[in-house]
This record gives sequence, C-alpha cells and structure tokens, in this order.
Amino acid sequence: MDEDAIVGNFLGLPEGDEKPDIIIASIPYELTTSYGQGTENGPAACIEASTQVELYDDLLKENLPAGAIIKTIKPWDGKGNSLIEQQENISKYALEQYSTEAFPIFLGGEHGILPAIVKAINGPVTLVQIDAHADLRDELDGEKFSHACAISRSLDAGAVEVYQIGIRAYSKEELEKINSDSRINTWFSKDIMAPCSGEKYWNEWIDTISNIKGPVHLTIDIDGLDGSLVPATGTPVPGGLSFWHAIQTIETLLTNCDVISADVNEIVPQKDSNLTQFTAAMLVSKIVAAKIKSMK
Repeated sequence: MDEDAIVGNFLGLPEGDEKPDIIIASIPYELTTSYGQGTENGPAACIEASTQVELYDDLLKENLPAGAIIKTIKPWDGKGNSLIEQQENISKYALEQYSTEAFPIFLGGEHGILPAIVKAINGPVTLVQIDAHADLRDELDGEKFSHACAISRSLDAGAVEVYQIGIRAYSKEELEKINSDSRINTWFSKDIMAPCSGEKYWNEWIDTISNIKGPVHLTIDIDGLDGSLVPATGTPVPGGLSFWHAIQTIETLLTNCDVISADVNEIVPQKDSNLTQFTAAMLVSKIVAAKIKSMK
C-alpha cells in the first residue's frame, strides 16, 4: 500500500487543515479471517460508498457536518513482518489518532484490530459490542490474536467490561466464559429478535447501556446485523439485528455516555451490489452525527 494514498474523504465532504473534531481512520488489516476474505478492501469501499449517503441527519435535524470538522486521514500502512508486529503497528497508528484529542472512528479490516486499539487507549475502558460472534475464544487454530479472540484479547489489553448484543454464533467454551466471567454481559440475538418477548430484552439493553460510567469504546462488527443487510461480510449470519437496532444503540450510547472512540469492522466490498459497504457507511455516518450531537 502507498503510505501517501488517500482513498477519498468520508461523505465526500471538502476538508481543510483545521484541527478536526472527528477523524476517519482506516485500518485495512486482514491476517486471520477464517471464512470469507476481502476485509482489507473494506475501509476504502466504505468511504467510497459514503459519498452516496444523504447528508441530512434526523437526530441533528440538519446536514452533516453540522458545524463539525471531519478529517479522513491516511490509512494504516500495513507494516509488520509478523502478526504481533502488525498489532504493535496498529496500536501506534491508533495512539496517533487519540493524541489529536479528536474523536477517532476506525474502519476495518477484520475484528482483530480491536485489541490493538484498546491497547492504544492505555487505560480502563468499557466495550460495547455489536456482533454475531462472541469473539471470546482463547485461540483459533493456534492463534491467540485471531479475530475470533478479539474480545478476549481486548479484556487482556485493558478493557474492564464488555456489553455485547446480537450474539448468535458461539462455541461451548465461549458460552461458559459468558456465564462465568462477570466482566462479560451478553444479549443474545434469539432473545432480542423473539417475536413475543424481544421488546423486554431490548428495553433492558437500552436501559443498561444508557447508564455505563467511564470511558466507552463502541465496536461494531457489521455481521451483528442480519446477513440480509450485509451479505458480503466475512461471516454473514441469519437472525441478526435490524438496521434500526444498530441505529438506536449508537444514538443511545453516544448521547448518554462518555464514548471516546468507535470502530466499524469486517466490511467486505460487495461485487454485485453496494449494499454491504453502503450499510457500513450509514452506520459510520450515524456515529458521526451522534458524536456531533453529544458535542452541542
């Protein structure tokens, strides 16, 4: 990858040299995907798709950028001769974004970017996770930094608690960890999406995340949404959250809690349709709008 390459500006907005309020930072990382491939091309596809997103936001009641300064920066350079070296390099890249005091939104790339981001935060942080998978394995195929271990490694790296929703694909080992580790709080998709009782669990989720104290990082694996919305993501899973579940989660969290950063990951460009990358761009746009709302 050309270190100086910029794939375009998020939302197609003009950008100057002013100090940014929000940073769009791409991490095209793909080393441990276990099914579908192509996440390394996801961030660029998301930014390209974002140029077709309507700028009006109904939370702000005005057009983006709504007075905020958004800057799309150069992507992570991909350097590192091993997975560990690449993880360290991602942490350095993330730390650069935090040092600007702007709000960084990281675009992935596989979910394996998360532990490196948490390490860069360098302090206690609570994770709120939208995902189809628990990502709580200790290792997968002998690799402890597999994308399937992203939450386990993030808890090792300094995350103090995780609230996860949309979970519907997990191992027996992961379920045992969910049931035994008090740091892990899980809302299963089968409960949220249940026709008769789903509202009860959904309201419980919204009430819970509204009251999280301390710094929060929002991590969205787009396969947390139903597979019909993101068919090109690495492992699309049926029975997932609706688009509006994700939107309400984003708006609730960012307008009530101290969210310091976010990532949207497992974006894979869809060849026969732009649906997957456009859905990702819509989620990122909502994070931008909700952050701006919290700043006003």
